[in-house]
Amino acid sequence: MSAAAIEQPFDDEPFSLTAIAEEIMERHPGYRVEIIGGHLLVTPSPDAPHARALTGLMIPFIAAGLHGEETEVLQNVGLWLPTGAEDYAIPDLAIVDADIDDHLVENNAYDPVCFRLVLEVTSSNWKDDLKTKAVAYAQAKVPVYVVVDRRHQRVHVLTDPNGETYEHHRPYSPGETATLPDSIGAEVTLDVDQILKAAQKKTD
Repeated sequence: MSAAAIEQPFDDEPFSLTAIAEEIMERHPGYRVEIIGGHLLVTPSPDAPHARALTGLMIPFIAAGLHGEETEVLQNVGLWLPTGAEDYAIPDLAIVDADIDDHLVENNAYDPVCFRLVLEVTSSNWKDDLKTKAVAYAQAKVPVYVVVDRRHQRVHVLTDPNGETYEHHRPYSPGETATLPDSIGAEVTLDVDQILKAAQKKTD
């Protein structure tokens, strides 16, 4: 995770992390900026394997009928967090209630009550996905959190949020399949080998 230093343009205005986040995004197009626990998280543009993994992950969700009248499968939609006045996250992928448009809070971020699952594919800042965001999503009571951990070649499924943690955390290794809770709206089984292979750079 990295970002160029920015000047403080708010000499006569109240300090605003949201304003700083917007300036970073203006100066560095393609960067994703989130505010979690009162801290800015800045992620560079995803590489092709990251995007390929997300496309592959959408297929079983859509095939299970999760992109329809009751739920939708969306990428990069803001999730308003209860951890601070300006806090929000932007999960790579989410399964949300179809009435999400009715739950806009502000800053293009939506009430966590309409999120059934959030999913992250790790980048260089993999610790944020495994630790910082796990706490934030648990506090937001998102029922299911999935992490495709490209660094350690694992798929993590976290369920049953309780306070700052998820009561159940199951890492899956290559060769295994991960069946997600049917609380997301349908039964979905993920092929760990297939996911991790898609998330790797192609070689000749």
